[in-house]
Amino acid sequence: MSGLLEGKVVVISGVGPALGTTLARRCAEAGADLVLAARTVERIDEVAAQVTAVGRRALAVGTDITDEAQVDNLVAEAMSMYGTVDVLINNAFRVPSMKPLADTTFQHIREAIELTVLGALRLTQAFTPALAESGGSVVNVNSMVIRHSQPKYGAYKMAKSALLAMSQSLATELGPRGIRVNSVAPGYIWGETLKSYFAHQAGKYGTTVEQIYEMTAAQSDLKRLPTEDEVASAIVFLASDLSSGITGATLDVNCGEYKS
Repeated sequence: MSGLLEGKVVVISGVGPALGTTLARRCAEAGADLVLAARTVERIDEVAAQVTAVGRRALAVGTDITDEAQVDNLVAEAMSMYGTVDVLINNAFRVPSMKPLADTTFQHIREAIELTVLGALRLTQAFTPALAESGGSVVNVNSMVIRHSQPKYGAYKMAKSALLAMSQSLATELGPRGIRVNSVAPGYIWGETLKSYFAHQAGKYGTTVEQIYEMTAAQSDLKRLPTEDEVASAIVFLASDLSSGITGATLDVNCGEYKS
């Protein structure tokens, strides 16, 4: 995907140790300059150093996207450095409660929606003038949880379903201003975070990581799990001009585990 984002400025929220870092690397490799946002400043400073090492510019701005003043500062810093923004990737994520809804507090549900939905909306609103000027693109990172109703995923599904509905509405509302809004819905993402989770499960149930992987992957058509790079490829595609005729869409990346 070299050159797909050449000359573009990409803002990524939720730049943590997993998909967010992979996204930053892949966008830089595709030719983009980056604005990296997360609450953990040390982490985004490290990722910014990785980006500059491959010859692209990177601005790291510690940002809590649930705070309006901090989002305004993020926009001001980005525009001051680059003067334009072409792509916004809403990737902020919090581990769900993993409890039945009957045992999930309303405060936890509020926090999930505040970050996942209202945080993404706050960023999109704030960057709309810049995106309209550049004819830009918004990519919201969703989840395959919108495709099923498994026990203990209720609060997570509520938040991600609201994010999908918001994305579709924004595509309709921002389309006349030249802004495309799309979603990517990954399944399990094979990377260090999932490996750690599988290791925990293996210890809990007296099995191995390999056995848990095989059991999980058996439910997919390809009999494997998508990698962080494969999910990032889908996001880069929707961020790029290759998808210039696509808006309001949701692209599933789950190796065929669920069908939309």
